[in-house]
Amino acid sequence: MAELFVLSEDYVRSVLAFDELAEALTVALIALSNGTASVPPRIAARSPKGLLGAMPGYVPGLGLAAKLVSVYPHNPQRGEPAHQALIAVFDEVTGAPCAVMGGTYMTAIRTAMTSALVARALARPQSTSLAIIGSGVQAEAHLSAFAHLMALNDVRIASRHISKAAKLAERRAGAVAVASVEEAVDGADLVCCCTDAPEPVLADGWISPGTHVSSVGSGPELPGALLGRAQLFVESRAATAPPPAGAVELQGLDPESLTEMGEVLAGRSGGRETAESVTVFKSTGHAVEDVAAAAVVLRRARAEGARTTLFS
Repeated sequence: MAELFVLSEDYVRSVLAFDELAEALTVALIALSNGTASVPPRIAARSPKGLLGAMPGYVPGLGLAAKLVSVYPHNPQRGEPAHQALIAVFDEVTGAPCAVMGGTYMTAIRTAMTSALVARALARPQSTSLAIIGSGVQAEAHLSAFAHLMALNDVRIASRHISKAAKLAERRAGAVAVASVEEAVDGADLVCCCTDAPEPVLADGWISPGTHVSSVGSGPELPGALLGRAQLFVESRAATAPPPAGAVELQGLDPESLTEMGEVLAGRSGGRETAESVTVFKSTGHAVEDVAAAAVVLRRARAEGARTTLFS
């Protein structure tokens, strides 16, 4: 059997180049929408405190991989991540396992980079003001991804804990922590909801015409009135399925009322209709994004020879 790469979280963080990740994610989302990717619905085993999800996927040109991810919502109170993951990569020709890598950072940044890619495609040109709701792992990842892909000159961060928002704001020059969500989103071109809130964190009236909104929370971050007037975009129309495969806010919606981002990126569907349209991207995360991120890391590991041999 071939050698197996074992790649730590620190190694993954050091080599997961944002531009390469954005390129791979674009390929993955297009493959998902054109039907060439193979991805079954995610499944989960539940324990009293959380769940363990399994997310296998295959994307031509990127690879065959499976992620195991635990979701323990109360972990941040203990100083631990709510999401922790491992990703296993297999050779798509022989089926041989070829890598096991830390997937916790990868999950955060592939989610955020997907949001940023979508925003770049859907937001109005010259969108430069960003509001981030939340101050945890996803908020930090979104700040990094959006700052990399878009020219921002105004970043406002709101959180239940103003001290955490202020700490996150220190990571980018010009970013500020504000006292309320309404203040953060007032006049913002881009809004990123990155919370675990059990109820909407926005009010429909706070969102101005022309705004682009991203939501990655597993709970119902977005109010129904906002969804009712917005153009809705998703990774997959399967987002209308019951959780954990689908999104809480999208239950009961006609899948055909949603536009898949792979269709937009491939030029098969339109994006923003008018400058006044509100666009919403509701992300549920997707296995093709893990395959894309793992492909970038494994490519770099092979080039550098950064391997630990478990068996050969």
